[in-house]
Amino acid sequence: MDPSVRSYGEEIGVVTVTYSPGALLDTFLDSLREATSRRARVVLADNGSVDGAPEKAAREREDVSLLRIGENLGYGGGANRGVAELGPDVGWVVVANPDLEWRPGSLDALLDAGKRWPRAGSLGPLIREPSGEVYPSAREVPSLSHGAGHAALGTVWPDNPWTKAYRRQNLEPVEREAGWLSGSCLLLRREAFDSVDGFDARYFMYFEDVDLGERLGLAGWRNVYVPSAEVVHVGGASTGKPEVSARMQAAHHASAYRYLSGKYPGARWAPVRAALKAGLGVRHRLVTRSAA
Repeated sequence: MDPSVRSYGEEIGVVTVTYSPGALLDTFLDSLREATSRRARVVLADNGSVDGAPEKAAREREDVSLLRIGENLGYGGGANRGVAELGPDVGWVVVANPDLEWRPGSLDALLDAGKRWPRAGSLGPLIREPSGEVYPSAREVPSLSHGAGHAALGTVWPDNPWTKAYRRQNLEPVEREAGWLSGSCLLLRREAFDSVDGFDARYFMYFEDVDLGERLGLAGWRNVYVPSAEVVHVGGASTGKPEVSARMQAAHHASAYRYLSGKYPGARWAPVRAALKAGLGVRHRLVTRSAA
């Protein structure tokens, strides 16, 4: 074994990044108890909540602890800090949004899949919207054409061929490998997470999961979609205000540009980066205008 690779135990840790999650945090924690027969330590990596929900959960619930980060590091940065709080006995780490509802046995189903896939670095469940619709959470790593086509046209022409290829939304929900999995709910093999230095904290929000999945794949790990495990993404209590949504849209476009432009560095690709920036700027204006 490589002496630089740390060995971990088989315990489970759950990290959820909180930012005034409201009552949805109780739903997350209550449903988590039914999602696994095993004990799971929960770390609330708090990016500056003001609603008291994380404090209340840590005060009233066993195995739930609060990590006050002291600043808003974004999703990936907050998750990294939460994972660092876990002891060496924890070899499996869930990173999940606090606005999820776990289906009974869903975390155990992910853990079972981890045994079937010994090179799985990340495993993700089937994610449903509150309407019951399946969210396309297991996607391909975006190429320039697919990524740019989806970014430019996904909102105004949802059925465009680039978006359909990127989202892989027409595939049957079967257990399979994917290029990346939604960061809203991931089971991570901690050894794999360490091997790529966790999330890239330069992504404040959005695309940190795309980047993580790609880097895991390049490091020889697999990203595995496990539809036998199921969660419901109820929706964000802290993101519903118009001013917050506007900031989220801005962050989404900034992260999209960071990710796609990072694939094409140097003077040779400057025109491509300029075109990406212009296209994403147009998309941002269209989305902002339609939401007004």
